[in-house]
Amino acid sequence: MEIVKIVGLAIVAVVLIVVIRQQRPELAVQLSIIVGAVIFTMMLGKINSVISLMQELARRSNVSTLYMGTILKIVGVAYIAEFGAQICRDAGESAVASKIEFAAKVIVIVLAIPIIAAVFDFLLKLLP
Repeated sequence: MEIVKIVGLAIVAVVLIVVIRQQRPELAVQLSIIVGAVIFTMMLGKINSVISLMQELARRSNVSTLYMGTILKIVGVAYIAEFGAQICRDAGESAVASKIEFAAKVIVIVLAIPIIAAVFDFLLKLLP
């Protein structure tokens, strides 16, 4: 099971980070970033399979690839922003983490505008 590998890696990393942080705090942050990147890399295959499945479902249901692509971009922005914000918090920079989260929210709204417009167009067509 992959989750056992991930949790094992994380526990070993946390122990190392706690020990290293006392002597070299800058190395602790770097180790945290590396472990996060390794875990993210381990999940790329799963992410690709989810994206493929969603594209296939969109194709079968005749949903525009524009909308599916937009939804996938929104999910990607959310995950990347969360990852970046957590790294900033690990480094003790909560203010920067908050700015990343704010920027992600703005980007999500901007990306969602075509979908929101399509929903409104659809609703207007339903009204007499």
